[in-house]
Amino acid sequence: MKVIILAGGFGTRISEESQFKPKPMVELGGMPILWHIMKLYGHYGFNDFVICAGYKQHVIKEYFADYFLHTSDITFDFSQGRNDMIVHKNTAEPWRVTVVDTGLSTMTGGRVRRVRDYIGGEPFLLTYGDGVADLDLAKLVAFHRSHGKLVTLSAYNAGQRFGILDVGPQGGVQAFREKVQGDGSLINIGYMVCQPEFIDYIDGDEAVLERAPLEQAARNGQLMAYKHTGFWQCMDTVREKEMLEKMWKEGNAPWRVWKS
Repeated sequence: MKVIILAGGFGTRISEESQFKPKPMVELGGMPILWHIMKLYGHYGFNDFVICAGYKQHVIKEYFADYFLHTSDITFDFSQGRNDMIVHKNTAEPWRVTVVDTGLSTMTGGRVRRVRDYIGGEPFLLTYGDGVADLDLAKLVAFHRSHGKLVTLSAYNAGQRFGILDVGPQGGVQAFREKVQGDGSLINIGYMVCQPEFIDYIDGDEAVLERAPLEQAARNGQLMAYKHTGFWQCMDTVREKEMLEKMWKEGNAPWRVWKS
């Protein structure tokens, strides 16, 4: 099952960092938040990634081009008049990573539609490139397979500034609506599972994933919510980055479910 990661936006709310790199490449503990997200998926055996790049997409491509080099112990031997490279310790991940330039100004839904040829006709995982969680992805996928609908999203009670979901007793998402003061309802934190037919709900580059495509799926009874009660945090602002960085440095990062 492929993992589609949306990593093409401008990251304007964290412009202090994203001025020089895409937001998913902003680092926590010396590694991009994109790496942290991929490590979570890899922990559950999902190692085939399609990165929907856009803004400063070359930074993502160059990162993975040099990943093996940067994560290995290497001797460069010029003594015989050659440039010999001896790898002593390889700590590279078992990942297959496809980075696709999905356009500079393409919306989130449009980016998914643009990578359709890389997905094939199989169900796929889909998430944003700026949020970490201790979500049990095996249980998420099992829930998706159990109900037979087109889309499952992960729902979380963040109590913050996001638009929220009306979720029925069986987990069906009935509507999206704006948050009101004191509202403790669930929000969409991404970490989705989608049938390939869901892409037909996306019209083109201007389609915002969270608007028409998911709203239409909800109206058609094809959108389900998997309720996550553990940890989740997005990294929209410098303050949120600093909070996550502090948790990582103190060894209190709940999303670090993988072995060192």
